[in-house]
Parts: sequence; C-alpha cells; structure tokens
Amino acid sequence: MLRRVVGALVSGGVLCLAFPTFDVWVAAPVSLALLALVITGVRPRAGFGLGFLAGLAFFLPTLHWAGVYVGNLPWIALAALQALFFGLVGVLYAWLSRPGHSGTVRPVAFAVVWVVVEGLRARAPYGGFPWVKLAFSQADSPFGHLASLGGAPFVGFALALAGALLAVVASRALGRMPLSSLALPAALAVGLALSGLLVPLPTEGPTAQFVGVQGNVPRPGLDFNAERRAVLDNHVNATLAAAGEGAGGQPTPDLYVWPENASDIDPLRNLDANQLIRNTVDRIGVPLIVGGLLEEPEGYVSNVSLLFEPGKGETDRYVKRHPVPFGEYIPNRAFWRLFSDQVDLVRRDFYPGSEVGLFTVPTASGQTIRTGLSICFEVAYDDIMRDVVDAGANVLVVQTNNATFGYTAESPQQLAISRLRAMEFGRSVVHVSTVGQSALITPDGTAHQVTSLFTRAVVRGDLPLRDSKTLATRLGEGPEWAALLALIVMLGLRQRWNAPGRMRVDSTRGRDGVRHGGASDGRVRPYDD
Repeated sequence: MLRRVVGALVSGGVLCLAFPTFDVWVAAPVSLALLALVITGVRPRAGFGLGFLAGLAFFLPTLHWAGVYVGNLPWIALAALQALFFGLVGVLYAWLSRPGHSGTVRPVAFAVVWVVVEGLRARAPYGGFPWVKLAFSQADSPFGHLASLGGAPFVGFALALAGALLAVVASRALGRMPLSSLALPAALAVGLALSGLLVPLPTEGPTAQFVGVQGNVPRPGLDFNAERRAVLDNHVNATLAAAGEGAGGQPTPDLYVWPENASDIDPLRNLDANQLIRNTVDRIGVPLIVGGLLEEPEGYVSNVSLLFEPGKGETDRYVKRHPVPFGEYIPNRAFWRLFSDQVDLVRRDFYPGSEVGLFTVPTASGQTIRTGLSICFEVAYDDIMRDVVDAGANVLVVQTNNATFGYTAESPQQLAISRLRAMEFGRSVVHVSTVGQSALITPDGTAHQVTSLFTRAVVRGDLPLRDSKTLATRLGEGPEWAALLALIVMLGLRQRWNAPGRMRVDSTRGRDGVRHGGASDGRVRPYDD
C-alpha cells in the first residue's frame, strides 16, 4: 500500500506540470496513467483515500494563488474540497475495476468515471468550480483540437482514456508479458493524441478591428482598487493613447474593450465617472465595452459589462450570471463565519444576472459584431460560454481582473481556458485583464500579443467574425450525459456481477477459484483479495 500512496502523490504532482505556467501538456495522460495503476484493484475505501491524496498533491500547488492575499485557510479549504472529487473518482473506478478481483486496468471505465466526476465538480457545490479542468491544460496539444468535437468533457475523456491505455501498457510490461501484447494499447494511446491533428480549426471569415485596453492598477492585492479613480483614469489614458497611435496610420478600430473592474465607481450613478467615460467614447468615436460595478439592486452590487456608444452613452448592459462563491458572495454566511471571519471581507454580496450577455455593434465596413460576454471566472463554465454562442455571438469577449492574485499562475491559467474556448466554439476571443495577461485569440486557439503582468498595455488587431457552429456547440451537454448513462450501465452490470450466489470468474481464474496461467512467474495462486 505504501507504493500506492507514493504513486498517488506523484500522480497529482505530475498533473500540475500540465497546467500553466509549466505547460507540459503530455504530463496529463502520464499522470492519469499512474493514477489508474494506483487505484486499479483496490477496495473502494482505499480508492477514495488514494484519489484524495492525488487530488491534494494536484490542487494545493495548482490553486496556490487562492491564498496569496487572504491567507492559507481559504486556499487549503478550496484545495481539499476539490480533492474530494478525486476521491470520488477513486471510489467509483475502484468499484468498477474489481469484478472478480482481477485487478485489470479498464480504460473505458476510467475515462467515463473521470468525465462524470469532473462534470459534477463543475456544478457542485454552489454552482461548482470547473477551474483547472483537465482539458484546460491542453491549449497547446493535439488533444486540445478535440474540443471542437465535444467540448472540454470530450477532451477530458480522450486524455483519461489515453492515460488508462498507457496504464495497460505499463501493467503488462511489469508483468513481463510479450511485447506484442503492448502494441495495441500503446498504438491506441498515441492515436488518440494524434487524432486531434486531423480536426480542422478554421479561422477564415470577415474581420473587425478590436482594441483591448489593459490599464493596470496602482498596486496588486485585495486593495488593488483602493484608488478607484486612479484605475479608471489609467484605462481612460491608455485608451486615448491608443486612439492617438491609431491616428498615425493604424486601422480604425471597430470596438474598444475595457476589463472587469475598470470602473468600480458606479459609472451610471457617479456623474464624474459617467461623464469621463462618455467623453472618452466621444473622443475616440468608437463603441466601448466597460467593466464596472453598479450599486444595485438595493443591498447588493452587480458586476457588469456596459456598452457605451458615441453620442448616446450607455446603451446596453450585461450582469454577471455566475458570481464567484466566497469571492463575490458568501453562501450560508453565518455558518462559514464559524470557521473564519475572512468571509466578512465580502461586505455586500454580488447579485446574479439572468440574461445571456450579447452586445450588437455595427462596424463602418458594414459588418455586425455580435459580442458574447463573460466576466472573469465565467469563462470556465461550459454552459455560460455555450449560451452566448447559441444566442448568436460571432466573437467572444472575456473581461477579467487578476489584480487580487498577484504574480501567480492564475492569470496564465485563465488565458489557457480562453484559448480552449476559441477552439471549442470556433470563435475569436478578446481576452482583456486589468493587469494581464491580455491577448487577442484567433479561432484556432492561438494567442496573439500576450501582455505581461502589472503593466499598462494595449492589444489591437483584426479578428475573424464567425457564425458557423462547431459540433461541440451543437452537442452541448450531450457528451456528459452519454458518460453518465455509460457509468450507470457499468455500475448496474458490476452490481449484477457481484450479486449473491453468482460465481465470480475472470480471465485468469477458473471456477475452482484458482488462477490458471495468469501469474507472470508461471505459478498458480489461490483466489484472494
């Protein structure tokens, strides 16, 4: 068992390497191969413990940014909660991998369990936390291309299946089985990866000129916006400077985009902020999307995207649909205060919006920009991103504020999610942060003009506007429902196999309960656990 414990910890540590800022994408299938080997054949209770340890070894370093300014307790609590889902993977797969106690790696079962549990993690508790889904480590890999076929769940399935196939290869090699028995699972694992290269990621289409403004903040940390007017001024000044540069020969922009929290002074109720933004829009002569906070409804605040147009002021708005639990609102506040008074750092809860975010902006060339909006962590939620594409978006805008996470991997992790979304939906993405990283992303997932953290910067250029829908968009949640149905069937068959009075037989044991020819050393062994 000690070797399994060490293997579980190593598996979680290796998985960290797949995500930014390490970006070793091949570490993902290697990690899952080790996890499958560790859990195969153990009892469900041991499977939970081993999965939980692997989860801790993964989430603690990968989510370290969650405790940079608020202390260790929220970070460790978040990591431990997410690790429970790895424990659930261990329980379910251990149960499925032990019919007849054969201890044989079952690649399809492992992949199905992974997709179902990752889907659950993205939905519960409090709306879920899909950050660092397996697929979000694959923006630079052939596996990432598979997102256009079935979204993040299908990428996760392919990675888990490839990892489990590698586990089959390893288990047979350790059992000194003939090389010929290794060829098929090895070929299938490699084939899964290479198959992504056969998936086209088209980028053609009419274009529009976008400018994303990264105005920067006075300081990183929780008090990044203590000087709220300074943050607003930073974005105004960077916008006017970009407009001045454009007058020197750059193409005329069709749309400017500011990030989340660019105006935490309510730009609709504060006359100075409102006039400053309107004057800026009138001077540049181009529509501007502003990320701001509104002092509404009563007793709450709203995280919003506002569309300002020259000569008109604010003409449309989007209210963030999925505020972040424990970041933008505190669920069950009285209960969680028993564990930490840090919950009261969120003085007023953010109010969730109910409408899909879509702004329509005509261009001088006669094109129409239909901007699908998401704010900060919403980019990680499959349904929110799919909703805007279904509503007609031909380009995606991700507004975010990474100032509260300092110089950590959080911002690169988020940019990687936007890159995968570009491939998944076949849409360009304007990814704009207050402090970086910001970038323009083409529909093939390529990030252009990636900015540095905590600098003032502007990203600008033509991006294709695309209307065609990928297979992933059309299938929606279908791959996850298919995985859930498959898991139910597998669990049902497993229960039937284990029914009282049913003789358990596997490929290496006869009805007399003794192994026949299954031992690598040629000896027969009694039937045991």
